[in-house]
Amino acid sequence: MAVRAPARSEIAGNHTDHEGGRVIAGALDRSIECLAVPNGQDRIRVYSLGYEPVEVRLGSYEPREDEYVTSVGLVRGMAAQMVGTGRTPAGFDLVMQSDIPTGGGLSSSAAYELALCRAMEALWEGRAVDAVEAAQMAQRVEQDWFGKPCGLMDQLAVSLGGLAYMDFRTDEPVAEKLAFDFGSHGYALVLTDVGCDHSGYTDEYAAVPTEMKAVAQALGRERLCEVEESVLLGRVPELRQSLGDRAVLRALHYYQEMGLVDARWNALQTENTELFLALTERSGASSAMFLQNVSVGGSERQECMVAIALSERILAGRGATRIHGGGFGGSIQAFVPVDVVDEYVTRMNSWLGEDAAKVYAISSEGAQAQWL
Repeated sequence: MAVRAPARSEIAGNHTDHEGGRVIAGALDRSIECLAVPNGQDRIRVYSLGYEPVEVRLGSYEPREDEYVTSVGLVRGMAAQMVGTGRTPAGFDLVMQSDIPTGGGLSSSAAYELALCRAMEALWEGRAVDAVEAAQMAQRVEQDWFGKPCGLMDQLAVSLGGLAYMDFRTDEPVAEKLAFDFGSHGYALVLTDVGCDHSGYTDEYAAVPTEMKAVAQALGRERLCEVEESVLLGRVPELRQSLGDRAVLRALHYYQEMGLVDARWNALQTENTELFLALTERSGASSAMFLQNVSVGGSERQECMVAIALSERILAGRGATRIHGGGFGGSIQAFVPVDVVDEYVTRMNSWLGEDAAKVYAISSEGAQAQWL
C-alpha cells in the first residue's frame, strides 16, 4: 500500500487557529511518501530514510512523557486514535522518505501524523475517517502524545489538500477551497529555511496560545474568538497590569490578523493579487511587532529577522515577505515576482546556505492511502 501526506504553508492567519480564528493554508508539492505492509507481529515498525527506526508494541496506548517530541510518541498516539474508532490493531512495517525540510515550519510532523492515520485506516478494518476527523485525531496526537500545544490548521491543511480558508470558531471547523495558482498571477511562493530549527523553541511557541487564552479567560471566555475586540479595548489598563504588555499585544494581533485573513481571502477570490500582497505585508508587520514570534527577546540570535530583512532587500518594494507558521525559527515566506525569482533564490542561498530558499506550489492532493 502506498501512502502520501503533503507539507503545508500557512498563507494567512498567523497564530489564530488555536483561538478559534480563521486562516488560509495550502498543501504543498513536497511530501512524505510511504509503503506499508502487514508484518504479522504485535508491533508497528517505521523506517525513515536518514533516521533511526521506530518501533511501538501494540497494546499500550497511553501518552508517555518520556516520548514527548519523538516519533515514537506520534506512532503510539495515532494507534490510540485509530483503536478508538473500533479498529483491531495489527502489526505493520512502514517505510518512508520525505522531501519536507524538518524543523523548517512546513509541518513535517503533521504530515507524519496524517501518513500514519491513512496507513492505519487502510490496514485496520473499520469505518472511513473523513479529512476533518483525521486532522482532529492528528491534533490530539500532537498535543497529548507529542507534548506540543497546537491549533488545527497544520493537520487540516495536510488532510484537505489544495488552498483553503478555514474557520475554527466551532468544534467542527468549516473549510472552503479555492483553485488559485500564484504562478499564473506572476508570483512564485518561496519559503526560506532560516537555519534555526523551530522545535528548539517549543516553550516560546507554547507561550503564545497560553498568553492569548489568559487574556480571553480574564475577560470571562476560553478563546479570543468569543470576545469582542471592543471588550478587550475597554479593559486594556487592567489587562496590562495583571497579564503584562506582551499578552495584550498578542491579543491585539489576533484581532488585527482576523481582519487581514478575511480581506486576503476576498482578494484571492477576486484575483486582486496586488491587494493580497499589500495585506500580507501588513500581516508580517503585525506578527513582528505585536505577536512577537519572529525573534526571541533578549537573544543575540535573530535568524528569522535577518532573513526577512534580506528578503525585503531583494524584493525592493515588490511582492511580499513575512514570518511563516509558528515562528521563532523555521522558515520565512515570500511571494516573489517571477522575473526575479532566480535572483531571489540565488541571493538568499548565498546568505543563508545552499538550498535554504526553495520555490513551492500548492498541491491539490491531501493525505491519502492507495492499495497497489
